[in-house]
Amino acid sequence: MPRLMSVSLTEPQVVARTKDVTRRMGWSNLKAGDRLTLCRKVMGRKRGEPLVRIVDVEVISVRREPLDTITADDCVREGFPRMTPDQFVEFFCASHRGCTPESEVTRIQWRYLDTPTSAGKP
Repeated sequence: MPRLMSVSLTEPQVVARTKDVTRRMGWSNLKAGDRLTLCRKVMGRKRGEPLVRIVDVEVISVRREPLDTITADDCVREGFPRMTPDQFVEFFCASHRGCTPESEVTRIQWRYLDTPTSAGKP
């Protein structure tokens, strides 16, 4: 069964299939070939709030690296084509408690397993 991953900060990019890379503070045990179900929100849902599954993906590659080594190409792959690497690092640190530009993060690349027509349905 695929592991659930929240994409609440980048749901529009996932739905549009313009994102195929993400960075995470944890997820260091993930490996190529693992499957994930990308969801609107996984943890912190209110009582009765449905789990909205967006799409299933297969992990292509996983590596650990300092956050501030992100490239302009990876900003695009993260779904932020108008952000510079410095802007992305600032955005990421602001949305992840305890993160600094030098923090080691997990870079995860995936491929989509379905067609966009089923995206965003509970």
